[in-house]
Amino acid sequence: MNTLDQKVNQWFPGLVVRKDLVKIVKGNAIVPSYVLEYLLGQYCATNDEASIQTGIETVKEILRKHYVHRNEAGLVRSTIKEKGHYKIIDKISVALNEKTDAYEATFTNLGIKKVLVDSATVKAHPKLLVSGVWCIADIDYEFTEDKGACPWILATLKPIQLS
Repeated sequence: MNTLDQKVNQWFPGLVVRKDLVKIVKGNAIVPSYVLEYLLGQYCATNDEASIQTGIETVKEILRKHYVHRNEAGLVRSTIKEKGHYKIIDKISVALNEKTDAYEATFTNLGIKKVLVDSATVKAHPKLLVSGVWCIADIDYEFTEDKGACPWILATLKPIQLS
């Protein structure tokens, strides 16, 4: 690694992404590159090769456990129901439901809709209302007898794709 690369790593920790690592991690996965770049920036922003290899394995494990593949959405929904809480990586879009005066999220790959989102989250991340954003989200499941209530609850949301 040259001197410039070392300085960039020193002054911008967690923001430096080696593009060659994206290809190594991606393989055949249908994960957007910026999702991989975000995770690699979190776990592989160093010039130490041993740490980079450990980071690559960590990123692969995170994707294996938390990225929602469309064909496995039912399994992930079941996991959330059984555990009551689970972290996912998915594309989330939000719309205002004028009838209930509430913001509701739709999870693209997970296939759930009408998940309530608080106004503060929408104000902090307005791009949710435009085209949707890839996020790391904690989803809770609480069943209720009320037929109109959605059992899915958005506990936390951390955007990967920033506006």
